[in-house]
Amino acid sequence: MGSAPTNQILMKDGTPINFSMIGMGPARIVLCHSLAMDHRFWLPVARQLGDEAAVLVWDCRGHGASGKPKGPYTVELFADDLAAVMDAVEWPRAIIGGASMGGCVTLAFAGRHRQRVQGLGLFDTTAWYGEDAPQAWSQRAEKAVANGLPALIDFQLSRWFTDAFRQTQPQIVEECVSVFLANDVAAYAESCRMLSRADLRDVLPTIGAPVEIVVGEEDYATPPSMARALEARIAGARLDVIEGARHLTPLEHPDRIAAHLRRLIERRAS
Repeated sequence: MGSAPTNQILMKDGTPINFSMIGMGPARIVLCHSLAMDHRFWLPVARQLGDEAAVLVWDCRGHGASGKPKGPYTVELFADDLAAVMDAVEWPRAIIGGASMGGCVTLAFAGRHRQRVQGLGLFDTTAWYGEDAPQAWSQRAEKAVANGLPALIDFQLSRWFTDAFRQTQPQIVEECVSVFLANDVAAYAESCRMLSRADLRDVLPTIGAPVEIVVGEEDYATPPSMARALEARIAGARLDVIEGARHLTPLEHPDRIAAHLRRLIERRAS
């Protein structure tokens, strides 16, 4: 994944939010990472877009080098953090993209800051994790608190990447494991609880900006059925199911994700 210079700004509640700017192109793109990752998750994609866009990547609260206050966390709070970061860099509007948890934050942003959205990239994500979400997410949070994050590594790796990717890209896999294990356990658990409560279904029919949806064919964290549910309720959305991919398509297939962001640049609302 690599590294990039970062900056920080303070939210109204005093929480520092860490971010980085990649590229100097005329379009503006903001990318939100998945659960337990940080801004570096997006560097393989962002660096492909440097001539076409300035790309802002950031650490959600509770993640990376951003502050880790006690909860409750909500995806709406994370979306408002993002709006404050955009204010700080004087970006009134941008294309907003997110993977997994970051996709939920992206949808929350579209619901709360609709006029600031030029396009949406929804990658490996959902508007609602389903009726069993509270129990499933609570169990994961409890396991992390009781046994530590290392107890979740095998589970995470099998969800994140295909067997073939793990064999051919060990450095990326190792970097993801390192980022995951560096998480604050309490903040991770609260982020899990946040996702258990997230329900952005009412936002979907209100979206008027162009939308690109991508999911891995073998994603069983947010499976293709969830992506098709997004497509069905967002007017004009385009869906791409990547054959032989799992949950973290921005790392498994950064070229493909960059291509979808280029489409959003071409389609973006004025």
